Amino acid sequence: MSSPTLPETAPFTVEQRQWLNGFLAGLQNFSLFASASAPPTSTDTGMVSGMPVLVLYGSQSGNAEGLAHTFADKLKARAKAGGGAISPRVLGMEHFADVDFTSTKHILMICSTWGEGDMPDNAAAFWEWLKSDKAPTMAHASFAVLGLGDRNYRRFCQGGKNLDGRFAELGAKRLRPLCECDTDFENKSVEWMTTLFMALDADAGTTGVPAERTGIRPDAPTPAPTSGTSTDSTGSPRASSVTGGYNRKNPFPAAMLENRPLNARESAKDTRHLAFSLVGSGLEYKVGDALGIFPRNDFDLADRLILRLNCNGNEQVTLPWGEEGTLRSSLLERLDLKRASKTLLEAILQNARNPGERSRLEKMLAGSEEERNAYLGERDVLDVLDDFSKSRLDPQKIISALGRLTSRLYSIASSPKTFPGEVHLSVGVVRQRIGSRLRRGVASTFLAERVPLGMSVPVFTQASAHFGVPEKSGTPIIMVGPGTGIAPFRAFLQERKQIGDTGKNWLFFGDQKKSFDFLYSDELTSMHNDGFLTKLDLAFSRDQEDKIYVQDRMLQQSKDLFAWLEQGAHFYVCGDAKRMAKDVDAMLHRIIAQEGGMGEDKAKEYVESLKREKRYARDVY
Repeated sequence: MSSPTLPETAPFTVEQRQWLNGFLAGLQNFSLFASASAPPTSTDTGMVSGMPVLVLYGSQSGNAEGLAHTFADKLKARAKAGGGAISPRVLGMEHFADVDFTSTKHILMICSTWGEGDMPDNAAAFWEWLKSDKAPTMAHASFAVLGLGDRNYRRFCQGGKNLDGRFAELGAKRLRPLCECDTDFENKSVEWMTTLFMALDADAGTTGVPAERTGIRPDAPTPAPTSGTSTDSTGSPRASSVTGGYNRKNPFPAAMLENRPLNARESAKDTRHLAFSLVGSGLEYKVGDALGIFPRNDFDLADRLILRLNCNGNEQVTLPWGEEGTLRSSLLERLDLKRASKTLLEAILQNARNPGERSRLEKMLAGSEEERNAYLGERDVLDVLDDFSKSRLDPQKIISALGRLTSRLYSIASSPKTFPGEVHLSVGVVRQRIGSRLRRGVASTFLAERVPLGMSVPVFTQASAHFGVPEKSGTPIIMVGPGTGIAPFRAFLQERKQIGDTGKNWLFFGDQKKSFDFLYSDELTSMHNDGFLTKLDLAFSRDQEDKIYVQDRMLQQSKDLFAWLEQGAHFYVCGDAKRMAKDVDAMLHRIIAQEGGMGEDKAKEYVESLKREKRYARDVY
């Protein structure tokens, strides 16, 4: 069905007509995932009599939570429509102690993964309990797991894999195999839900109802893109914010207003302050949310791949999902050239004629996943093709082995109350020389180098369910955000200042050198001097012989930090998940144990209570 559009003769400007057409398309094609942007806050999904089903979610930023509530709503809708008599109960995994697992027979889990294979914050305690001797046998139970992840990380969907493997070890029966979703999770999650409907209907002794009567349509069309925007929308780890006609499936062409270096010229880093116009989009955001960007690949990398494939770029190719285009446009706008995969190795092997290279490929494919991932994790697509330079390549087979070019998410660095109609980002530009090649970050160099002022970039807003300023005015906040982790806290401070919140504000910021890398120094220093930023602790690692990091400054201020927590302060962390966030978390536990006179176990319980109370939140990447 085509979407309704305004006639060209309608009395609107081009911009107004574009916005209204997008809005109409969004209304017509609104799908079940709209609910993921604002999941119910209650753990009670409503009373529906029937077979009890427990739906547990482990969620870092809201996607898994939204899907859990959506699934429960669809189960209830089926019951009302005359389908399976099933009574769902939705719980965050932090509430696992409220569940009697010795008698619960049907357990469905939706779990995300963050960092390098870590469980989301609200699932960490559940996982520790589940893998301990305290977990009961589950031979009486059946289960299924939906894992959300990002293939850019080596331990893809590790949270879901953990739960799936452990429940099986405890004797539970799988209702269906583990479903692993990449950032483009919609279709696979719908398939997971649909197959589970049938399995649960069978256990409940009912025949169920057609999927279309529950509002779930695996073949539901996506909104038609507005002219001039990217049609490649492939998802992200967060819940999509659906506002007006523009969203992740239909991104808004936002003009770049500002591209300003935040580091001094002498710095070893290149961090940019970027501003975009949202005027006419209808998009809204709150502090703590993220902005999704649809980038284009580097021209030089695309040209090198065209040469390596012995092509001229004008050849017609078919992408893995059926779309057709020229080789050059596909490499620039549609395909992921950063992630090399097992499928790519298999495609090269099909035409490998050199005995040595064929043997290497066969050995690699037959070897362990860990060894193969270690090789692939250090190489992009061009690296892998160059590694097998004696093999003849079939361009179509190579293209068919590549994934989609996905959107990138950036923490928003502005308050909409301070900068209405705009959205700001703090982006660290990635450039790394490996061998003879200069590797460029896909999105960061696209924004920093290839988007002139005034040019439009396809964007969408992503809601963060659990990362934002406290609702209660006057609440103290402690923010730890080194490097580009400062972004959301710049927004937090702007917001609280704009609304006149009298709560105390404490910021820990760090980078390499104060004279080169003190991001937003004028703004932060001004806020500190006028007393609005109550405490500002800085850690510049290269300004002295012994490196000093934000966690070291936390330890130096341990008495005050614990006192703030005792006063009800919220504790926030933003930045690198692999090292910084873990080091900060370990230091937080140490400070609480030291200043609270607690043992290790009691300090751990204290931190878990902060998480349950939504007073410890992390936005890490």
